[in-house]
Amino acid sequence: MTVTGTTTEDTAAPRKLRVVMAQLDFLVGDIPGNTDLIIQATREAEEQHQADIVLFPELCLTGYPPEDLLLRPSLDLRVQEALERLKQANLAPAMIIGAPLRAAGLLYNAAVVIEAGEIRGRYFKRCPPNYQVFDEKRYFAEGSQTLVVDIKGVPVGITVCEDLWKDGPLEDAAAAGAQLVLNLNASPYDIDKQARRKALLERKASENRVSIVYVNLVGGQDELVFDGGSMVYDHSGTLKVEIPQFTNGLFPVDFLCEHHCQPVSQPLPSEPSLEANVYNALVTGVRDYVNKNGFKSVVLGLSGGIDSAVTLAVAADALGKERVRAVMMPFRYTSSASLEDAEAQARAMGVQYDVFSIEPMYDTFMATLAKPFEGTRPDTTEENLQARLRGVLLMSLSNKFGSLVLTTGNKSEMAVGYSTLYGDMAGGFDVLKDVPKTLVFRLAWYRNSVAPVIPERVITRPPSAELAPDQKDEDSLPGYDILDQILHFYVERDYSAEAIVAEGFARADVERVVRLVDINEYKRRQAPIGVRITERGFGKDRRYPITNGWKLGF
Repeated sequence: MTVTGTTTEDTAAPRKLRVVMAQLDFLVGDIPGNTDLIIQATREAEEQHQADIVLFPELCLTGYPPEDLLLRPSLDLRVQEALERLKQANLAPAMIIGAPLRAAGLLYNAAVVIEAGEIRGRYFKRCPPNYQVFDEKRYFAEGSQTLVVDIKGVPVGITVCEDLWKDGPLEDAAAAGAQLVLNLNASPYDIDKQARRKALLERKASENRVSIVYVNLVGGQDELVFDGGSMVYDHSGTLKVEIPQFTNGLFPVDFLCEHHCQPVSQPLPSEPSLEANVYNALVTGVRDYVNKNGFKSVVLGLSGGIDSAVTLAVAADALGKERVRAVMMPFRYTSSASLEDAEAQARAMGVQYDVFSIEPMYDTFMATLAKPFEGTRPDTTEENLQARLRGVLLMSLSNKFGSLVLTTGNKSEMAVGYSTLYGDMAGGFDVLKDVPKTLVFRLAWYRNSVAPVIPERVITRPPSAELAPDQKDEDSLPGYDILDQILHFYVERDYSAEAIVAEGFARADVERVVRLVDINEYKRRQAPIGVRITERGFGKDRRYPITNGWKLGF
């Protein structure tokens, strides 16, 4: 247990303490740039908000998650140079930052307290997580000490992210006399995450009779999106301050500290709808992936179907219409409704819109393949060729103009392999990769409630890949309302086929869907990354072997 500083004797008047929550977006690996952002934010917090403490997110110095950058030989030197810069800035507010620190040959996920040009304390995260998208035990050792540091006469405990979700770290800080606990986080978004955080903070604050400041990272990092949603709970477990999700900025909170540190209440934001929340996550993920990787623009195939329609809406909202190009690539099976609806949406959103028929290219390919295909009947080969020709066109535009290709496949399709390798899967980022088809429809209605840009016919007519005459998705798949429920149990809850049947689903549907999920792992391994919005997406969350002999059953 470590307690630093000397707490001033109690006086009649409560002490006032102002904590500024730095809910900011950091770039993984850019240690000098992140250091600049920390210094700039601390100066702004001092000048505009008269901050006593500025609390930053977990591992803000490196960005989160830094993954194998933590194994680079120069990591320690770069971190130490950054810490020296922060000390030399000699800023008045106490800065609580996150950084990887090495001690006795081991690397720790640390929180560092810097005040008046000196390091006042170091705390090593005690519970590095190793589940779902987290693999911190690959890099970090477990801390064992408690840190309570005197700041402006107030005993302040420090914890990092997962420490709050486990029993021990917060309890020890409260037992050591902390009147206020500051928790640094890099907690990625999923649909129900904020509700789970609130339930945890309410319980932990009330059980330990201590106020908690929970500061979270905001922004996108590859497939992860961090939603912010920073909060303050008082010692009774009452929510006093909540920062809107997906908002970047500095947010001051005042405390009156006597026997407890009581936060001064602020108006709470209204609860966003699920659709609005998910839509914001997708916009944030696309914006940060494109901008942080230096792409000038994006290009996507606009088919007149609902997946590409929602993808276009997200892209334009994330980047602005000037940076988005939509391409319709019709074939003989493309309906007039698709042509009309694609153009209508592109015009409504003001993006660049092109029409390039794939018919001449298809005829050339088929002429070349006529001899080897002689005596065979048309099948999915010819359908897949259409998708692959579209992929070639989009990738050519990408190469020529430096645009990122956005693919448009949803989670339901990715799960069962309803996609074409090197065709509609060709691209760099899949906006809807973790969005079930039924939710895609809801997102379309939501976006139109903000401003009507997606033609209603796109949402209401039966989905079709239009790779064959009169084709409908449900000709070869269960209805999406059934399919998405089966996928939820199998992919996100790890139910066996028998357990899903026991939930009331037809055995034939269950066995077919489970088999399709299993045999299409090879496709998903070759798919672009995309925004994660559920507790278990295809990517970091789910690592199944391609080659395996696992059988259906219990």
